[in-house]
Amino acid sequence: MIRIRRSEERGHFDFGWLDTRHTFSFGDYHDPEHMGFRHLRVLNEDRVRPGAGFPTHGHRDMEILTYVLAGALEHKDSLGTGSVIRPGDVQRMSAGTGVLHSEFNASKAELLHLLQIWVVPETRGLAPGYEQKHFPEAERRSRLRLVASRDGREGSVSLHQDVDLYAGILERADALDFALRPERNAWVQVAHGELELNGHPLRSGDGAALSDTWHLHLIPRRPVELLLFDLP
Repeated sequence: MIRIRRSEERGHFDFGWLDTRHTFSFGDYHDPEHMGFRHLRVLNEDRVRPGAGFPTHGHRDMEILTYVLAGALEHKDSLGTGSVIRPGDVQRMSAGTGVLHSEFNASKAELLHLLQIWVVPETRGLAPGYEQKHFPEAERRSRLRLVASRDGREGSVSLHQDVDLYAGILERADALDFALRPERNAWVQVAHGELELNGHPLRSGDGAALSDTWHLHLIPRRPVELLLFDLP
């Protein structure tokens, strides 16, 4: 079974400094039909104006992943971490018992475009933690590159949950097949471009939930960047 979440159906707010779209209920956007998918709780697409951002605020008991599509994100937190996240980087912040952080567009001239992802951890009350790794475009081109996993295998960022996250940049000739293990589910998010997933057309911002379907056939109709979540 496949369920499509169209880009234009997402929650949308434009605050001037921030243009944000919510695949699932988040903040002031509440839709009881879209509260998350399996362990995937938040999937926001944010565009932040130059020099603007999110001042210091707190989180608890959540695995927070950041995937930058364009521009650069400046991150600071109460763990003493200070970093800049750019395209190709994957950041994981485990909020655990509590962490404070701020996020700002690191540029005074360029727009910041990113995906912020929250995964529910398998255990509450974990010690807060931070990890950031770079995955060159060459490692993501014409394939699905594992960028986050429970055990940090293949050099991926580690998560406190049984979720595998893959990132891919595909050209029109790069048709791919992906096999899920029995009893697994998938969420596919198109960052930009056009893709046919098991015969269903997807465009920039579209997402798709797959359950009881263990074979994924991906055919790019235009160059496409996507994320694929493999979940129990």
